[in-house]
Amino acid sequence: MKVKNDNPYELIKDKNLSLILIMYFKINHLKQLYRQGWLRYISKEKCESVADHVFGVAILAVLINDYYELGLDVLKIVIMALFHEMGEIKNGDITPFDGITKEEKHLLEKKGIMEMFKNYLEAEKYISIWKEFEIRKTKEAKFVFQVEKFEMAIQAKIYADQYEIDLSEFQVYVANIITDEFLKDLLHSL
Repeated sequence: MKVKNDNPYELIKDKNLSLILIMYFKINHLKQLYRQGWLRYISKEKCESVADHVFGVAILAVLINDYYELGLDVLKIVIMALFHEMGEIKNGDITPFDGITKEEKHLLEKKGIMEMFKNYLEAEKYISIWKEFEIRKTKEAKFVFQVEKFEMAIQAKIYADQYEIDLSEFQVYVANIITDEFLKDLLHSL
């Protein structure tokens, strides 16, 4: 797993700090963790981090929810968007090319998020929202999942244009996943 730097938590793990600071230092690792799939196409100097991706998903989810007046629970979609990759803090950004099944990936991420929040007072709230995203039964979870894929397609378009490479496979992949018509229209307009 390629990272920009080691997990910032290692810098403070032996210090007696507030749980909030400990949590933030652990979560900060998402800024250090490259989105591994992009490294097949572009250099690590140009590659977004998992935190970059999470930011993009959260912003898109809020903008799309408001623009299309979807009436979704904004706080829930923002938390879901921000926390959907928390399981990667421990195990990294696992891609389909890593030889790990979807089930194994889910278990690794579940173990990671459970460990991440084990001492946090609001643990169940965040773990529950993460599980909701993973199961994708609620309208918010279905929406954030599709926005997460849509954000990947946008990032592929950005990289394709910036570095003059063919990343059309991402548009095709995302087009086969997205079911909401307004997202299909947005994807088509790219």
